Amino acid sequence: MASRTLPYFLEDRSGQLASTELDDIYDRLFLRIATAPAHTGLPGTSTVTIYTADRRSSRQRDHRPQGKPTVVLDFGHNGGLGKISFVGSSVSMPMSHYLKKTAMFGTSLSRKFRASDGEEYKWTYRTLHNQEWTCMDSKGYIVAHYNLKSPEKPAFNTSGNVLTIYDPYAHLVIEILASLTIMRHIEAHNL
Repeated sequence: MASRTLPYFLEDRSGQLASTELDDIYDRLFLRIATAPAHTGLPGTSTVTIYTADRRSSRQRDHRPQGKPTVVLDFGHNGGLGKISFVGSSVSMPMSHYLKKTAMFGTSLSRKFRASDGEEYKWTYRTLHNQEWTCMDSKGYIVAHYNLKSPEKPAFNTSGNVLTIYDPYAHLVIEILASLTIMRHIEAHNL
């Protein structure tokens, strides 16, 4: 019987869009999302950064991200879409080109993106039972899904907010998180 690697189960500590830590429950991966001063300096703009960390946030004395971000999301005036920058690869583009609507007159909460592996992936909002956000590949296989804990459910030593990324797509963790962050921003700002 072949051994299989477990998916990444990234607990989203706060569930907040622009200020949280996502830690794999098996301590394999630790990510941070933080707000930063806007690069443009224009009033009404905001910048969100994504960092890869070397340990779980609850084990750190200082919860502020250290080092350079992996992804920088510069949002436009009054929450509008701006620019996404992948720091290590120097790739930068407008968010509207990175995450495109799946249909011209369709909902803004169904968008697709082309990842660094050359494949196309699609995020949808509340289209599958028990999944707030679902990411699928072009063949319809689930790549990742994100769930916020329902307010009526009790939490026992966990936030209950989880981003699950399946093993075949582990190489896309940063892109999946960046695209999910933009999708959640689109939903929160009714874009």
